[in-house]
Amino acid sequence: MAEIPEVTFLTVAEVAKLMRVSNMTVYRMVHSGELPAVRFGRSYRVPESDVIAAMNRPIANAG
Repeated sequence: MAEIPEVTFLTVAEVAKLMRVSNMTVYRMVHSGELPAVRFGRSYRVPESDVIAAMNRPIANAG
C-alpha cells in the first residue's frame, strides 16, 4: 500500500495570522484559486506548505 504523505493543515484564522491579513483576504485568495484549500464541512483548511509558498512568491506590483 502507498504511503500517505503527512500534511499539516491550517485554518483560515491561522493563515490570516501568519500572513498578517484579515480572514476575508484569505477567503478571497482561496476562492480566486490563489491559495489552494480543502473544504471540511463548512470550513476550509489550507496546507501549510502552500501558505509558505504563497508568502515566498514575489509581489506583482512591487516596483
